[in-house]
Amino acid sequence: MNLMLVVDISIIAVAIANLLCFYRVIVGPTVPDKVVALDTIGVNIVAIIALFSIRQGTMLYLDAALVIAILAFVGTVAIAKYLQRGDIIDRDSN
Repeated sequence: MNLMLVVDISIIAVAIANLLCFYRVIVGPTVPDKVVALDTIGVNIVAIIALFSIRQGTMLYLDAALVIAILAFVGTVAIAKYLQRGDIIDRDSN
């Protein structure tokens, strides 16, 4: 089986998973479900970029994938902290 065919099938599978995550973000019954779906969308986008990089035979896109992964992680942590405490930055000086 050709490597490019496998990469193309993988891109399609991850794109379908991404669409299902978008559905969970819109319809999700609770806010934590929506946050997990958003984090999964970030992971799926990184996977699509990595697969596209393999498909093109270049490493240029991997820097963008790394930046998106870091932003998705920081965003998930910020939303989780907001859901837990109600604010993101503690202003208490004690």
